[in-house]
Amino acid sequence: MFKASELARRDFINIVDGRRLGPVVDLHIDEKGSVTALVVRKGRRYFGLFRWGRDLIIPWQQVKKIGVDAVLVEMMPQE
Repeated sequence: MFKASELARRDFINIVDGRRLGPVVDLHIDEKGSVTALVVRKGRRYFGLFRWGRDLIIPWQQVKKIGVDAVLVEMMPQE
């Protein structure tokens, strides 16, 4: 069991290509209270204010391992 705030402090790494995906900024939760997806901030900020790029939604089924320092996910690279 873990807190949602703990996820925000962990690195999210794609095991397919080894890339760091970014920080979690939101969770999708169903009516039963189960997490169905993670929303990862994808994009850059300009002077900490303006952000461009899309957020990445990671379905919970693609989360393979939650470790102490990192979360491993399996996502195929987008063309």
